[in-house]
Amino acid sequence: MKGGLPMICTLMHKRLAVAALELDEATGSIRHISTVYTPEHLPVGTCAISGEVDRAALNQWWTGRCIPATRIGIREALEALGLPSPQLLPLRSYGLSLSDHYWICPQDAGVIWDTINFYDNPFSDNVGSVLFGQPKPISGFDFCSPDNTTDGYLRKCWKIVDGARCLIKGGSAPFQQQPFNEIIATGIMERLNIPHVPYRLLWSNGQPYSVCTDFVTPDTELVTAWQVMQTQKKRNSQSVYQHFISCCQALGVDHIVPALDQMLVVDYLLANEDRHLNNFGLLRNPETLEWLGMAPIFDSGTSLGYDRTAERIPMDHDVVCKPFKNHHDQQLKLVSSLDWVDFEALSDLDELVRDTLSGSLAQGCVGADRIEAIAQAVRQRVQRLQQATQSQQSRDLSSTTDDVEQNVAQSYQ
Repeated sequence: MKGGLPMICTLMHKRLAVAALELDEATGSIRHISTVYTPEHLPVGTCAISGEVDRAALNQWWTGRCIPATRIGIREALEALGLPSPQLLPLRSYGLSLSDHYWICPQDAGVIWDTINFYDNPFSDNVGSVLFGQPKPISGFDFCSPDNTTDGYLRKCWKIVDGARCLIKGGSAPFQQQPFNEIIATGIMERLNIPHVPYRLLWSNGQPYSVCTDFVTPDTELVTAWQVMQTQKKRNSQSVYQHFISCCQALGVDHIVPALDQMLVVDYLLANEDRHLNNFGLLRNPETLEWLGMAPIFDSGTSLGYDRTAERIPMDHDVVCKPFKNHHDQQLKLVSSLDWVDFEALSDLDELVRDTLSGSLAQGCVGADRIEAIAQAVRQRVQRLQQATQSQQSRDLSSTTDDVEQNVAQSYQ
């Protein structure tokens, strides 16, 4: 695609001007960074070792705000919207998001944070409706939506429900299982008192969806693990796990190991396949830049053999996982302690699975043999986890054996 006219704008962090930019209106990419006003407020991971802003890194961060080109139904949605690329969608809504507080202010636009941000102001459902396959209205279409900057491969959209910003997300063929998995994950973390984003189930037109309230607030923002890990160059001798902890410590974030322990144990129980580097991270205050610790656990749906046949679900030894090791047995060895795991609270997880999946409506997606296979697999993982507490050996955190090399999100196409 040929370059378009430059769009002169300012990268903003809430009410604070961060940098003067030129964007390409044809591609949506950052052409030039003219001036950096407040370097400490640049997105985490976009500064070079020299301290200068890295245009390539800033472009990668900006691209990461876009809907991926492999999102289910995105080709049809773009055709309906009359756009050649999802990278142009953020330009239609100032790059605003419900995950952080960055946005772009076009030159002479005359807009301010307080009247346009999605945390305090209404937004349109139009883009979300088209992303879910509904026809575009003939007139009065409004692009002002956080759906323009919501990544991930599954169909999803934001809605305001009783004043709360809620994310509604579908599943994938053939079993549409991810929404149910989110409910099961919620139940596991409730039993273990792990900080998490609670999910509930919604049915619409015979299809299941998961619903959760935005855990980011007007006073917090998510900094993904991917951003955190761009702040330092990883040594070849350093494991991915060590690298993440080292980056956190360099930022002044200590004591994250217990939270990582919780995440890795939950992912083990779920046989989660998609804890990529944008599916966990840190929270900070967007104004003071104070670090607040690990974000609550969210987005656990790509799990429990979501796309496997019932016969293959028990054979979970070959499940490939993320973010640190390729296999859960190896990843579990990174956990510092299992003393906190209340196995009595986990004694009914097989019933949790059956209750969640066995509703009359759910039967249209998940059959009885599949439900029982999932329930038994979860029960066996609880047993293996309990056995691990009795034989827990010293950890070798420096080992790079079985380390994840490509930490990218799962694709469903």
